[in-house]
Amino acid sequence: MENSHISALMAKHAGLDARIKAESSRPLPDMTLVATLKKQKLRLKEEMAQTH
Repeated sequence: MENSHISALMAKHAGLDARIKAESSRPLPDMTLVATLKKQKLRLKEEMAQTH
């Protein structure tokens, strides 16, 4: 169970990373959105660290 939870967190983390890269590469990126996505990514990273 824990392994599938970590896998799900890692998948979400990778998805957020892709969204951040996509938004950042736009001509006029929404920096508020980028900041929000980065905060979500950090929370997931912290949760993954606590799970180990």
